[in-house]
Amino acid sequence: MTKKLEVISPVDGSLYAERELADERAAGALLQSAKKAQKAWSKVPLEERAHLCTRFVDAFCAMKDEIVPELAWQMGRPVAFGAGEVAGFEERARAMIGLAEEALAPYVPPAKDGFTRYIQRAPLGVVLTISAWNYPYLIAVNSIVPALMAGNSVVLKMSHQTPLCAERLALAMEKAGAPDGIFQIVHMDHVTTAKAIAHPEVNYVAFTGSVSGGAAIERAATGRFIGVGLELGGKDPAYVRADANLTHAVEGLVDGAFFNSGQSCCGIERIYVHEKVYGDFIEAFENLTRQYVLGDPLDPETTLGPMVRPGAAEFVRGQISDAVRAGARSLIDEAEFPASRPGTAYLSPHVLTDVTHKMSLMRDETFGPAVGIMKVTSDEDALQLMNDSPYGLTASIWTEDEEAAIRLGDGIDTGTVFMNRCDYLDPYLAWTGVKDSGHGCTLSPFGYEALTRPKSYHLRTKT
Repeated sequence: MTKKLEVISPVDGSLYAERELADERAAGALLQSAKKAQKAWSKVPLEERAHLCTRFVDAFCAMKDEIVPELAWQMGRPVAFGAGEVAGFEERARAMIGLAEEALAPYVPPAKDGFTRYIQRAPLGVVLTISAWNYPYLIAVNSIVPALMAGNSVVLKMSHQTPLCAERLALAMEKAGAPDGIFQIVHMDHVTTAKAIAHPEVNYVAFTGSVSGGAAIERAATGRFIGVGLELGGKDPAYVRADANLTHAVEGLVDGAFFNSGQSCCGIERIYVHEKVYGDFIEAFENLTRQYVLGDPLDPETTLGPMVRPGAAEFVRGQISDAVRAGARSLIDEAEFPASRPGTAYLSPHVLTDVTHKMSLMRDETFGPAVGIMKVTSDEDALQLMNDSPYGLTASIWTEDEEAAIRLGDGIDTGTVFMNRCDYLDPYLAWTGVKDSGHGCTLSPFGYEALTRPKSYHLRTKT
């Protein structure tokens, strides 16, 4: 019997879509076709690859009106914000297309009489991209476009929550006129995915997901000697210094904590505020949070949609309850948001004070609309607390003193340091993490390094 995946919509709990899951044989055949296609694609000039990828982006953006409501039904993103993901996809894709010539250019060492020497960036082969549901297009594009630009073929396995997103990308590639086999999608269960990773035709795996998922990817790749890029989430901190522009800090951090219902790997999950501005910050943060409209993501007035599934909302409720029992104070009454109901995916935003690092809310990834805020007395105090985490994806510092931000940033164990902003990926900067946030790099010229290998040419021209 053919296995199927079922997409249960967080909007109303209905069955939104069903798709057949590929078995090991079908997945293997697809990977073999990807390998065959890649050999021809790698010989296509870079300029032609760029033209194809540009047409792909154009075709994708032209489907915006269909993409936005599909996102809402699949993972709960309010339609008021769905177009932002399309715009972000376009920004990242066009940036990586533009950076390809520089990033893939051969390295030529100093001249040596009688020799021609250079290092070429050679494609790896078949790249298997395993993308998460929370930003399905933004996550996928980080590896898809640079992999294709570098001469690889791509096989995309999208989260079971967002399979229609994979199909949209496949349709855009078809409209762009892509050669058969260079970009394919496949729906697989965990067992078949592990076997695909172990398949000899796969040369690199780009995974975004949980820490446990990353560990499973590494186990599946054991003994293959292939590259594995892992982006595994975070518990991202923010520090509001005494000299911060409080209005700007509050606006940025409320959005950073609650956008996408807090379901962002680089969303703000813990905030440290200098004691001199703590009271004013808390009051303003609480007031702005109350302005969210929780409800049906298909309603254009909604600014906070449901979480991806009821179980995810219950996990966050559990963290909040445990923190309150341990002495935390919850500033937002859930009753203020009538749509927030236990047993559903709808959860109001939560702001907690009097928190400590003994609480799960301040240690473990929440991935929901809840944030803890602590008072600190100094930069040193804030720095120690920001580093007191198994994660290290981003950290943001809110201050009018750039030198202080750099000094603090130098001491934070993180992949990205922000000053006066948060929860954003700049495609011209490396996206990377440390500790349990994973390893590897996407975006920027450095993002091409993992998707290629150095190949040296050492040619004696005089004998």
